[in-house]
Amino acid sequence: MSNPFENRSLSLRGPATDMAPVTPSDATDLVHVAVALYVETGGAIAFRSVAGEDRVVTVGDNAILPVGVARVFATGTTAAGIHAFVLV
Repeated sequence: MSNPFENRSLSLRGPATDMAPVTPSDATDLVHVAVALYVETGGAIAFRSVAGEDRVVTVGDNAILPVGVARVFATGTTAAGIHAFVLV
């Protein structure tokens, strides 16, 4: 099987190369900065953007939040099934 990602440089203009489950934490950043978040069960998401700003947004079920995220806080987050789109 051919791999279309084999010779491709990582880019914010292309698709993420993987998804990782997110465990919200008030003290720990994500292992890899997320280029976006996918949320299975809607609710509030408290996060720190890659710009260093703390935000809280409410999203619905199966939502994609297209913003760079460094940390998802446990305090204030009620959404569940959060996954990070990452470039690795």
